[in-house]
Amino acid sequence: MLWMRNVWVLTRKEVSSFLSDRILFGFLIIAFTFLIYNDAVGVDTEVTNAGVAIVDADDSALSRRLRDALLPPQFKPADRIDRSRVDAVMDAGSHAFVIDIPPSFEADILRGLQPALQLNIDATAMTQAGVGSAYIEEILISETMRYLQMDDIMTRIPAVPVTRAMFNPNLDAIWFQAIEALIEQITLFALLLVGAAVIREREHGTIEHLLVMPLRASEIAAAKVLANGLIVLLATAVAVAFTVRLVLQVPVLGSVPLFLFGAALYIFSITSLGIMLSTVARTMPQFGLLVVPVFLFLRMLSGSTSPLDSLPEPLFLIPHASPTVHFVIFAQAVLFRDAGLVAVLPQLAVVSLLGAGFLAIALLRFRRMLTLQA
Repeated sequence: MLWMRNVWVLTRKEVSSFLSDRILFGFLIIAFTFLIYNDAVGVDTEVTNAGVAIVDADDSALSRRLRDALLPPQFKPADRIDRSRVDAVMDAGSHAFVIDIPPSFEADILRGLQPALQLNIDATAMTQAGVGSAYIEEILISETMRYLQMDDIMTRIPAVPVTRAMFNPNLDAIWFQAIEALIEQITLFALLLVGAAVIREREHGTIEHLLVMPLRASEIAAAKVLANGLIVLLATAVAVAFTVRLVLQVPVLGSVPLFLFGAALYIFSITSLGIMLSTVARTMPQFGLLVVPVFLFLRMLSGSTSPLDSLPEPLFLIPHASPTVHFVIFAQAVLFRDAGLVAVLPQLAVVSLLGAGFLAIALLRFRRMLTLQA
């Protein structure tokens, strides 16, 4: 009971200290509202208003039909250029795609031949190049089939693929990017707040005040984890209700209380990691420089931006030691696929075990730091 009372008093002190820091409090509000919104809508992975040029050496009804099929919002109206300008147009970057239609294209099609179209792609815009080339290929094939009145060809194909998009029927990237941005803010602030609280105690000299009190290292560390974890968890709940659901209109199919429970375990794990990092750094600049590569590692190898299976083989096993990997799997399963507690228990167990490991190491180093400080 004495341990719990001391932790409660220290937790209130930590929360009061955070609320008195208006700059940090304001930054937290901006991060869990505007920055999540900006990340969700500001990064567009779809093809929008891409510039297309066409070299039409055939000038037939079919070639003109193909040119007119490239429509907004994916593409700007296609510009017809001469073949001699292809290199200049691509070098200038004014057109992401250049389609070269050869002479006698329509005549060769009608004779049953297979003439080739050349599609030149500016691959410096990598995402647009990959998605846009697939769009153009589909448009060219479908328009050619309609022109030749071959819509019934699908009935003669022995196997017809049927595509069904589950959990995101319209393939809306904002749904995915909003949750990804939310996880990034949770990770960043869970690291920063608790680490900054420890460093602030050392730089302001208030750590000496705690040392003369009948307090144990576990009480001080637990209070910092609890206080800063509650702050981040409250900000997460507000972000889910306001930024994600109300502003961005992302439908949450699963249980929000279950997601917040998993978020609490994840925040516990990351704040424990932040305590551990704060015992390594002696000043706030050192802590900031230490947090940057750790945050980048947690983010880039989390599986949220790219699948884990696409990682190089030497790196494949490393991310599984990160709680972010398991929390991303948990969050997507709960929020998008309406997974229940039983389905996500493995991820919750791993996050909890990793958090306990980080906290154990942090307590050992924290006791050593307090001993040296004394």
